[in-house]
Amino acid sequence: MTALTSGESVAEVAAGGSEPPASTGTLRYVLTKIGGALVSLLLVVVLGFFLFRILPGDPVKTMTHGQPIGTKQLLQLRAELGLDKPLTVQFFEYLGNLLHGDFGTSYFYNQPVGQLVLAALWPTVLLIGTATVIAIALGLWLGTRGGWKPDSVFDKTSTTIALTLWSVPQFWLGMILILVFAQGIGPIPGLFPVQGLTSAGVAPGFPYLLDLLHHLVLPCLTLVAAVYAQYLLIMRSSLVDEIGADYLVTARAKGLRDDIVRRRHAVPNALLPTVTLIFLNLGLVVNGAVSVEVVYSWPGLGLLMYNALNVPDLPLIQGAFIT
Repeated sequence: MTALTSGESVAEVAAGGSEPPASTGTLRYVLTKIGGALVSLLLVVVLGFFLFRILPGDPVKTMTHGQPIGTKQLLQLRAELGLDKPLTVQFFEYLGNLLHGDFGTSYFYNQPVGQLVLAALWPTVLLIGTATVIAIALGLWLGTRGGWKPDSVFDKTSTTIALTLWSVPQFWLGMILILVFAQGIGPIPGLFPVQGLTSAGVAPGFPYLLDLLHHLVLPCLTLVAAVYAQYLLIMRSSLVDEIGADYLVTARAKGLRDDIVRRRHAVPNALLPTVTLIFLNLGLVVNGAVSVEVVYSWPGLGLLMYNALNVPDLPLIQGAFIT
C-alpha cells in the first residue's frame, strides 16, 4: 500500500486518481437540457390537446348554425373532422401528424393551421417587438432619472403614473384610447385607425409603410403604457442601491461631473437586473397580447386564437397554443 502524497486525498486514491474528462460533463449537461426541453414540449402538446377538449361548445354545431342540416349530415361532418373517434385515438393521430410537421387543417378557415399561424406571426412580432423596444427605452430613461434623485418630484410623478398604467387592464385602456384618439371626443378629432394592419387599397411602397405605422400607433401605445413600469421600477431600484457605493464616491472625488458619474459608472453597474428582465421578456414576444389584438382587430396570433376559441376550432387552437 503506497503512502498518500501531499496533494492527494483519500477519495482520489480510492477512485484511482482519475477524473472524468470535461467533454463528458459538457455532453451530459447538453443532453440533460435537450431532454428537459423535449419533456416540456411534450407536456405542452398533451396539455394543449386535452385542455381544449373540455371547453364548452361543439365545433360542428357552431359551423352549421342557422343552416338546415339534419342529424345524418351532422354525423357525417363530425366523421369528416375525426371527432367521432375516441379521444385517445384522436390524440395519437394528432401526435403522429405533429411529428411530421402537420398541425392539421382549420375547421373554420379550411386552411392548413401552419399557414394561418405563420401569416399571423409577423403582425404579432411587429406589434409586440416595437412596443417592447419602446417600453425598454422609456423605462430605462425614466428609471435612471428617477433613481438618481429618489423622492424628487420627477421620481414621484413618473413612478405614480407608471404604477397606475401598469394596474389598468389592457383592454380597458385600449377602449379609452379608441374613444379619445380614434372616434374623437370633444375638441379632439379622430386621429388614428383601429381596424386591421393597413387600410384597403393603399399603394405599395412608402404609402403602405406610412399607413402601417398609422395603424400601429394606438395598439403599440397601449402595450407600452401597460408594460414599461416594470423596466422603470427595476432600473430605479438598482440605481438607488448604487448611489452610495464607494466607486461613485471615488469618481466624484476625482472631480467628475454628476452626469458623467451617472452615465459612465452608475448606470452600467445598475443595468444587470434590467438586462436580465429584458432577455426573459424576449421569449414572450411571439406570445403577443390577446386583449390588445382583439380590441384593435390586429391580425396577429392573439386575434387568431380568440377567433379559434369562439368556434372552437381545435386544430387552430392547438397550433396557436404550441406556437
